[in-house]
Amino acid sequence: MRMLVVHPGASWATAEVYDGLTGAWRRAGHELVPYALGYWLEVAGQYLKVAYEQALKQTPDIEKPTDADVVYWASREVVPVALRHEPDWVVLVSAMYLHPDILPMLQRCGFRVAAILTESPYDDGPQARLLPYIDVAFTNERSSVPFLRQVSEDVYYLPHAYDPSRHHPSPPDAGEADVPSHDVVFVGTGFAERVALLESVDWTGIDLGLYGAWSLTAEDSPLRPHIRGGIVPNTQAAALYRRAKIGLNLYRHSYGYGHEAPQVNTGESLNPRALELAANGVFTISDKRPEVEEVFGDAVPTFETAEELGGLIRYYLAHEGHRREMAGRLPQLVAARTFDTTAQQVMTVLEQYGEQHG
Repeated sequence: MRMLVVHPGASWATAEVYDGLTGAWRRAGHELVPYALGYWLEVAGQYLKVAYEQALKQTPDIEKPTDADVVYWASREVVPVALRHEPDWVVLVSAMYLHPDILPMLQRCGFRVAAILTESPYDDGPQARLLPYIDVAFTNERSSVPFLRQVSEDVYYLPHAYDPSRHHPSPPDAGEADVPSHDVVFVGTGFAERVALLESVDWTGIDLGLYGAWSLTAEDSPLRPHIRGGIVPNTQAAALYRRAKIGLNLYRHSYGYGHEAPQVNTGESLNPRALELAANGVFTISDKRPEVEEVFGDAVPTFETAEELGGLIRYYLAHEGHRREMAGRLPQLVAARTFDTTAQQVMTVLEQYGEQHG
């Protein structure tokens, strides 16, 4: 099958979904035409800035390009690229940085469009507005399927996945000696609810390593000394996981990013971090979600309060044998949750859709 696959535009998180799926589709023998939306967003921003500065010399009252202009310029070549290559499907990964005008254009040209919706349940409203222009959609959150199917019946749950070439158990001396080793590590964004939770834990005597975007953390926060790095590549995150005694998994609840962001508590599905920690054979403590218990059983202890979290951390730091036994069970529990598996799930649905719609 020939597919035009549109990059999400972001350089991490959703980009890893794109990399994982496209790698799996290539291994399966499908022909891919990539559209590097992230690259074109950067080029469009630079071009419009220079063009505006030049035009301003001739026309002082000319309007300054907006973010929407940048997004449109970066997105507009999707349609001619599709017309040139005539793919069986145009596949959008995320689509949140793709200009919305592109979707009806693709529809008018007769292209079949599939979307991997990566922002559920937090952005189900904006994602639902795209569905009238999309033939088949997949969401990473199973609790979002009923809501999205109110707009389109062709919405399916596609579980998150991991890349086994990046995430796998490794011995302590596997070339990662220069990677910091922490008692507890968390790699992710410091949403307001995460900051509040971790600030309520007593970290005395515990080496906590926080990595990612933590701009909501106050200068006088007790977490400040534990912020050890910014956004890290997925391969570095894997090494940090493998070097840690405990991998912490916290689910996002914020709709948006900010101190006053509304909270969404409907999620049921595992996030990528849960799978990556398990695939690396890292003992994990997680807050509760239905799929955590369904997939891991008692192999991943869960908590609901900061007090419970602190107690679990201190108990398992003091009981290395118990911790290692539980960690050793984790890779097998997620062995089937690779990108090869989810990529095939997508292809099965797209092939069935093609058979049903001629």
